[in-house]
Amino acid sequence: MAKRSLILLQVLLISGQVVSCTPIGMVSVSVAPEPLLFTDDVTIEGYDVSLVSMETIALPERLIKSNIGNSESYEEFGESYVILESSDGFSEIGIASWYGIEFQGRNTSSGEVYDMYQLTAAHKTLPLPTYVRVDNLDNGQSLVVKVNDRGPFIVGRIIDLSYAAAHRLGVTGPGTANVEITALDPSASDPFD
Repeated sequence: MAKRSLILLQVLLISGQVVSCTPIGMVSVSVAPEPLLFTDDVTIEGYDVSLVSMETIALPERLIKSNIGNSESYEEFGESYVILESSDGFSEIGIASWYGIEFQGRNTSSGEVYDMYQLTAAHKTLPLPTYVRVDNLDNGQSLVVKVNDRGPFIVGRIIDLSYAAAHRLGVTGPGTANVEITALDPSASDPFD
């Protein structure tokens, strides 16, 4: 195989047809790969990227707290958490992770059914629901998601993104990312101002 490649390279060099050479081999400019739309555009078995919501979330005029998932406090894995009375002025910097197929179709803490293809997230203490802007500090991507669940319950992580949100923010490939989350006023006209 190596001898055959060397002979082909010699023939192409003599004929002047080699446009560029990479460590992998010869690549013509006309067949060079296109950059991926998402920095983490990876294939994960059981996930259908074509179902990922490409919608932009429209913030409602006002929010009504969920009847469930908003108790004063709760305990999970031996840790106690106190739910914030309001998300007004809330922001936080930390690590985002994501959750997907193993939770698909289950009820979230707010009572909504989890759909991994929608732009949702889980947070330990924000009132349910809350809309937050998530800024991926590793790649500059930003997205608005609806917090409708509780988690993540892993030390150091501040938000668990749905598969769709993670995919759009470039988190599914690496699994985690450094993020800043900012709670949004539901009456805000443009959360990216």
